[in-house]
Amino acid sequence: MDRFGADVDLDPVPALAALAIGAGASHPSGMVKKLLHTRMRVNDLERTVKFYEEALGLKVGRRHTSPRGAQLAFIRTPNSDEEIEICQLPNSPSVKVQPDLVHLAFEVEDMAAFAAHLGKKGFKLSDGPTRTGSGSIIAFIDAPEGYEVELIQRG
Repeated sequence: MDRFGADVDLDPVPALAALAIGAGASHPSGMVKKLLHTRMRVNDLERTVKFYEEALGLKVGRRHTSPRGAQLAFIRTPNSDEEIEICQLPNSPSVKVQPDLVHLAFEVEDMAAFAAHLGKKGFKLSDGPTRTGSGSIIAFIDAPEGYEVELIQRG
């Protein structure tokens, strides 16, 4: 038995095999099922939402105020169920993101075309484009508060 009182199979192979089967397999009870969202606290919710909408073409799926008074905007990501939760928490210290602390990564079809799109919208790449050893092309753009966004054109 584990610490929650459930019977435990001490042989990890069947459990690993079940996880490898894929989406059609039943999900083990008590395990994480899927990623729902990633939260990023910001100083200016509207400025950040505008960046994700204008620079990346993402859309806000819903907004609300949390029980703690935080203003929240959930941004939908294409071809994915996961969302980006943008949070502005009143009366909290200013957000100061350390360099290279965290980033979001998005796939783009054509890096040159995407960079041109960014330029027309008044945004510019902060690094790259750079070809990787695998043949992909990567570049970065800085979101408000210093959060990095990686753009990847697969090789």
